[in-house]
Amino acid sequence: MKSTQIEVTNRLLEINTIKIQPNNPFTWASGWKSPIYCDNRKILSYPETRTFIRDKFVEVIREKYPDAEVIAGVATGAIAMGVLVAEQMGLPFIYVRSSPKGHGLENLIEGDLKPFQKVVVIEDLVSTGISSLKAAEAVNNFGGDVVGMVSIFTYNFPHAKENFKKAGIELTSLSRYQILIDLALEKGEITQDQVESLMGWREDPANWGK
Repeated sequence: MKSTQIEVTNRLLEINTIKIQPNNPFTWASGWKSPIYCDNRKILSYPETRTFIRDKFVEVIREKYPDAEVIAGVATGAIAMGVLVAEQMGLPFIYVRSSPKGHGLENLIEGDLKPFQKVVVIEDLVSTGISSLKAAEAVNNFGGDVVGMVSIFTYNFPHAKENFKKAGIELTSLSRYQILIDLALEKGEITQDQVESLMGWREDPANWGK
């Protein structure tokens, strides 16, 4: 899996999907300061990388969840990739909204999901894991059976690992934070002096930069 994570991370860096700015941090909606910004939507504009990531998702799902019956994408970032994966695997696709639609049927889940169908959830990015796990919970509450989750990238926050452990859901990511830092350092995009700060952020993002 590590070789896949290295290849995916290299591709993300090549198309500037990930920006690392420890000296000029971004501000998340939560108010947290972050030295990194990840915009996986850019992947859709690069056919070769888009296809590569789709195929890696398919490999992981076939290996880990051969009995998967439905692919679910988390709105909005994982919808397009989820459709590509479902199409390649010949499986039904659904997507999970962040909140119920405010009109009509007020759906939280869009698409047809039969009771007890085994579902693999696709995420583009996992940070704390809270929104990702809410999506998985919504699928289970709707009558599905989430057998696992796969994502393009994860920050590997310690509390995110704990959240997934408590929920009993396995997360497999095609790229992760430590590999990103290693490759960015190797490519000269960050300095050795910045690595300590970057790793400190991963351990305690809520208090970093204060």
